[in-house]
Amino acid sequence: MRFHSRILVTLVLGPLLAVIVAGAAVAARDHDIVPEDYFDLVSLGNLAASPDGSLLAYTESRWGQGKEGRSMDLWVVARKGGKRTRLTFGGFGGAGAVWSADGQFIYFLGQDRAGQDKPPHDGSRQVWRITPLGQGPTAVTRVPDGVGSFCLSPDNHALYYTTTEESDEDDWSGLRKRFPDLEYGHGTRTTTAVHRLDLDSWRTETVHPASRYIWDMKLSPDGKRLAMITTVDRPLINREGWSRVDVLDLATSRIDSVTSRQWRRDHPSPYGWLEDLAWAPDGKALAFVISYDGYASRIWTAERADRSWSLHEVTRPGKVSYAGGLKWRGQGRTLCYLGEQMARIRVLAVEKVTSGTQGKTRVLTPGDWVAAGFAFDRRGRSTAVIAETTNRMNDIYTVSGSGKMEPITDVNPQVATWKLPQISHVAWAGADGDTCWGILELPPGYKAADGPLPAVIELHGGPTSSTKYRLRLWIYGRSVMAARGYALLSPNYHGSTGYGDEFLAKLIGRENEIEVADITAGTRWLIDQGYADPARIGVMGWSNGGYLTNCMIAAQPELYAAASSGAGVLDMVIQWGAEDTPGHVINFNQGLPWQQPEHYRAASPLFGLDKVRTPTLIHVGGDDPRVPPTNSRALYRALHRYLNVPCQLVVYPGEPHGLTTHENRLAKIKWDLAWFDRYLLGKDKAAEAE
Repeated sequence: MRFHSRILVTLVLGPLLAVIVAGAAVAARDHDIVPEDYFDLVSLGNLAASPDGSLLAYTESRWGQGKEGRSMDLWVVARKGGKRTRLTFGGFGGAGAVWSADGQFIYFLGQDRAGQDKPPHDGSRQVWRITPLGQGPTAVTRVPDGVGSFCLSPDNHALYYTTTEESDEDDWSGLRKRFPDLEYGHGTRTTTAVHRLDLDSWRTETVHPASRYIWDMKLSPDGKRLAMITTVDRPLINREGWSRVDVLDLATSRIDSVTSRQWRRDHPSPYGWLEDLAWAPDGKALAFVISYDGYASRIWTAERADRSWSLHEVTRPGKVSYAGGLKWRGQGRTLCYLGEQMARIRVLAVEKVTSGTQGKTRVLTPGDWVAAGFAFDRRGRSTAVIAETTNRMNDIYTVSGSGKMEPITDVNPQVATWKLPQISHVAWAGADGDTCWGILELPPGYKAADGPLPAVIELHGGPTSSTKYRLRLWIYGRSVMAARGYALLSPNYHGSTGYGDEFLAKLIGRENEIEVADITAGTRWLIDQGYADPARIGVMGWSNGGYLTNCMIAAQPELYAAASSGAGVLDMVIQWGAEDTPGHVINFNQGLPWQQPEHYRAASPLFGLDKVRTPTLIHVGGDDPRVPPTNSRALYRALHRYLNVPCQLVVYPGEPHGLTTHENRLAKIKWDLAWFDRYLLGKDKAAEAE
């Protein structure tokens, strides 16, 4: 169906905002983006403000070469801007960075790979500290096999950290010990102990023995209670509905379970993940989030009165989806988080959150921003944000009271020379008559008079996710395809975040149907608008995007002249039985395979493969636990051995769900470009070696 109105299309042909660092010269945009540019990008994270707000600690991640992955180091910059100071080197780390209350040290998780056989120089993960001037780093812990996570006491006198233990205590332990090299389904439990390190005497004591596995922990502002998200064992499946929030009284060792099975009974799914613990400054409330595959994440607070806890949901405005970052601002009851709406992510502040009531919700970062993290000083008066726009990669910004954002870093200055794709947030009529949205990228300098282009439909994963309104050079096509003369459309189909809870949940029970209609309509819209040559359209995606690629080539083979399917599901029954988070499959199919066999069959593109005619490139990590390689191998067997469809299978040995090395990510990009160039542009074999 053609969507006639162009009113909903917002083209961004020039700079979104004048966000050039003061005094910097405007560079000429004369560089054509190439795949190798991806590996020169610096990614920011772990933003933490000093108590007085004058300094910001954060991490910069960079790609290594060949078989190397991305390494992380700790940096610091003044809130007023100026020179960045690098604190660690050689991929030492910086995760979990927190400031001491007096601002003298930054504590973080790091790994010293000096090659020694004893901690802390054996490559194990330990807690380190360093001054903002770079004095250090000094090992705080020296634990064999390393630590899991840590919390710093508010008075700077103690550090709490976790270690893991394994036990083997059921009736079959004897046989397992006799044949230890075999793999067993269960029987050996991994649990977590909590230890307190006195930073004055450097003595350590165990304050909580290993009884459950701890995924996250936060110390109360008075240092007396430890909130934890726990499960009975470490396998990831345990977080799907079997996790709970516990609060440990450090003086008495009493544990209160804040969430119960009863609390979950009214939820949209029993398979919710608990995450993002955050204590209120007065220590009388604990905020946390429960997230689902297929349904909107929900924010909760637990209010403490004597020895009991009352649970209250914090409501979100309009079509806002929770996108992470839950924390309290200053010393009051203002709860903040990243909220996604219409492909933007902004920092939101909910005022006066107490005892089940809340005040208004304010947007602290209005405008066309995609925020990835934020931090406040101790009083909550200064705000810093890691954010992206449509013409600038991630940087750190300060935020004024009016929401004006000023950059204080420029970590990817080379982008100022790039010829940027034309990025727009577009809309068309999708399934059920609902408006569907997506991100359109057109080549630099493209004009409507230039006529239709070869095009690629890029499908995001999740599906409880979305493609954002930002500049992104990505191994799944963004920026690279436009630089090579393609139009690229990334549909935010039903089931995507940021367009309202109803739009999100409509995908439940309708996989391989409603979102296929959305994507088909978006593809035809691209043709009708004159952007795409109908004879030269490809489709690609990874994870759920790979699954949808499989769905599209089965449902609409005449639309797509080439496809790249990455880590995609082919059969939902096999996926339920083999993946590490099966709640995803259960939610979308509204039950277990023997309860909803027709749903599982309808959602599986396997049963439509006889219609496939599209030349298909298939990628998968050899050790992928999320979408096991069996799906991709079965797709390859069907197309290559039985259906005689042009295809190629590319397996990346040892790789998990996401590719981790420079070499493998580059190979993925190069294979995709060669494949689409061959089947959409008609280039010969010689061109494939470029």
